Amino acid sequence: MGKLDNKIAIVTGAGQGIGRGIAEKLAAEGATVVVSDINGDTAAETAAALGGGAIGIRTDVTDRASVDAMVTEVTDKLGRIDILVNNAGWDKVGPFVNSEPADWDRIIAINLYGVLNTCKAVLPVLANQGSGTVVNIASDAGRVGSSGEAVYAAAKGGVIAFTKTIAREMARSQVTANCVCPGPADTPLFASIGGDNPKLREALIKAIPLRRLAQPSDLGNVVAFLASDEASFVTGQTVSVSGGLTMS
Repeated sequence: MGKLDNKIAIVTGAGQGIGRGIAEKLAAEGATVVVSDINGDTAAETAAALGGGAIGIRTDVTDRASVDAMVTEVTDKLGRIDILVNNAGWDKVGPFVNSEPADWDRIIAINLYGVLNTCKAVLPVLANQGSGTVVNIASDAGRVGSSGEAVYAAAKGGVIAFTKTIAREMARSQVTANCVCPGPADTPLFASIGGDNPKLREALIKAIPLRRLAQPSDLGNVVAFLASDEASFVTGQTVSVSGGLTMS
């Protein structure tokens, strides 16, 4: 018996990295996972690897029509939605004064508007059911700031505040919403923004009290708890999974 038996879970950005780790854990706990990703190939591959009735759907979270189509497909095929995990994210690192507005737009579109788009489509489904949960993946950058990630931090800070607000608004429908903030994680996104630099990697690991980067499974474990009935009285909370890099 898994803690998520008979639950239908959507995970965005689940083709690789943290999203895939979350999808793997939810599936292992018994959920039927909808693997949503901008890359249709990795979505299909991940869904096939998960088994258990998992389906892969190419979705662009920045596009309302794409999100609406995905949610309609899920409700048509699977009948309900119990869990929404907003994990899709992107960043480009550099000093804010050197940044380009086109990159601001992309960072905000994926990291903040992506969450707004999926929640706008999914929350009414959960409200009508009178049950369900949202777990938004933000970042410690949104809690404490992060040099070189000004706009990303702003977007993730927005996700944290948005999560608290929907937790308040949806409580009367018995729908919960919580936020998970990863610290530096050993993922393709981290590598693409400089994490493959041995000196940076070593310095970060030294700064983390537990002396390692997060693994996708570390995030998956916490998301699975928040998505389960064990966390039914937890809502509007922000949890850092960062090896102690930030503490609040």
